Amino acid sequence: MDRRDFLKHTSLLGVLPWVAPVIAAVPAGRESMLDLSAREDTAQLVDDGGPRTRIWGYNGQVPGPMIRVTQNDWVRARLTNRLPVATTIHWHGIRIDNAMDGVSGLTQDAVAPGQSFDYAFQVPDAGTFWYHAHTRSWEQVARGLYGVLIVDEAEPVSVDRDYVLVIDDWRLGQDAQIHEASLESLHDWSHAGRLGQWLTVNGKPLEKFAVEAGQRVRLRVVNTANARVFTLSFGKLQPHVIAFDGQPVTPRPLGKFLTIAPAQRADLIIDMAGDRGESASIDMMTRREVIQVAQFVYEKPSDANARPVAPPMSGLPANPLSTALDLVNPIRTGLLMEGGAMGGMQSAMLKGERRSIQELIKHGAVWAFNENVGMTDTPLVSARRGQTVVIDMRNQNRWPHAMHLHGHHFKVIEREGGTVDDDIWRDTELLQPGESVSIAFVADNPGKWLLHCHMLEHQAGGMTTWLEIA
Repeated sequence: MDRRDFLKHTSLLGVLPWVAPVIAAVPAGRESMLDLSAREDTAQLVDDGGPRTRIWGYNGQVPGPMIRVTQNDWVRARLTNRLPVATTIHWHGIRIDNAMDGVSGLTQDAVAPGQSFDYAFQVPDAGTFWYHAHTRSWEQVARGLYGVLIVDEAEPVSVDRDYVLVIDDWRLGQDAQIHEASLESLHDWSHAGRLGQWLTVNGKPLEKFAVEAGQRVRLRVVNTANARVFTLSFGKLQPHVIAFDGQPVTPRPLGKFLTIAPAQRADLIIDMAGDRGESASIDMMTRREVIQVAQFVYEKPSDANARPVAPPMSGLPANPLSTALDLVNPIRTGLLMEGGAMGGMQSAMLKGERRSIQELIKHGAVWAFNENVGMTDTPLVSARRGQTVVIDMRNQNRWPHAMHLHGHHFKVIEREGGTVDDDIWRDTELLQPGESVSIAFVADNPGKWLLHCHMLEHQAGGMTTWLEIA
């Protein structure tokens, strides 16, 4: 199904942003629960005249309900599983209590069909986060089980509009239904992951954002795709980056493109300088074409002499993140990333036994960390609370990987052997083929924490390990 063919028949009237219901969290001490029902439903992913797509969604929609709270609030959410398979929710990027992290088999048992699980946690950081299924996530996220969690700063940030841009790609058949036969494709698992051919923004083919001249817009970009790295162009707009993965950075011009890997987020500030009847687009760049994903549409006429002068751009307030790294006496370990198509891996350890690549392929095991496929009995790192951990990651294969650490944010301190000096703290870092990156973080959150590739087919094919912090 060619996107351009669909767009020929798409009616794009109106300029309203994503209008998924917003759920407000309840204060600590009250008994109310947010209801998140994981269930089968349909969504209008293609144009209004086309067929609806069968999806799995929280409360039957995609993206799921936007949860919006204020820093230090509590979130209390009851997951009710109305799917035919077990599931859990991972609260991505939240430095959460370990028991609430939503990783089946590590932090909780999977929630069986017809059962429920209550999540309750306090949100320490302001920023842009998201939530998604973490049981067979390669399938469940591909079917639509994800939503956005926004944590507002305690003091409101001075912007005129605050918009969310949730970008995803879907693999659909000619009938506009999810291509189920390829959900467990070994080709996808051993190559780039599941790449779709149908793009949605906030669950639609194209998003339009209403603005006025002179307004300052905060745009929160979230990549919820299984495996695709998006490269976005903002044309004549001049965004500034104010946060990555929920953590503030010193405001800086974006540059020509925003490259955003699966699970990553970026908060941008854009000062709107157009006039009524004008529009400014956001485009996805590919090797073959440019695809428009969103438009800013100017609503009202403006008097250039009356336009307010945008105040100087100031940074977001810092989150209470432990940033004092002890790089003199850290716990340091390596993480060698091997496997995949054309990767040359001949054998690896699977469940304590060395297996040939032919045997591994029979089990869908095509990736390895330090010659181990999948979870091991012992953690990659054991640390005491407060210790600094450094992980030297080397991507020794032909494919990019978006490495995600649960429960913490980390800083890249070395890239290709050279020191990195910036103020960027992430929960997900993109490593290109052949690239070496060293990350460091303060192990201040006790528990068992997953470290894995967020190209979800790579995780399923073996790229997952864990850390233990006492």
